[in-house]
Amino acid sequence: VAGLGNYGLRGMRHSVGMVVVDRLARQLAVADGWRVDRRCCADVALATTCGLELVLLKPRRLMNLNGLSVTSAAEIYNLRPEDIYLVHDDLDKALGKVAIKLGGSARGHNGVRSCIGALHSNEMTRLRVGIGRP
Repeated sequence: VAGLGNYGLRGMRHSVGMVVVDRLARQLAVADGWRVDRRCCADVALATTCGLELVLLKPRRLMNLNGLSVTSAAEIYNLRPEDIYLVHDDLDKALGKVAIKLGGSARGHNGVRSCIGALHSNEMTRLRVGIGRP
């Protein structure tokens, strides 16, 4: 589960993916388990729930380079694109509204575009979190 955003700008609305993944880590009681993984240039926490092993990821890069971290983590943890969930902001959704998208285009989102390009696949599931238009 990768929370897309601009590292260092976590308080900005475009980094809501990282906020959601932080919240998920708290819910899974692994919020104290974040560690820097230099191999994928990201903060990583590992969790288990309902018999599933989860890799929570917050890239330590700018949004348009998030795909490099996601791809490196996929290689390290032996994940296929269809195993990956991207959590990202969506300008076209009202603030707080969420939607799941299965594969398809990046719809103009630079972080998703970066992931599609780096993974050579668009098969990732996306959790689109509405931030509305300014």
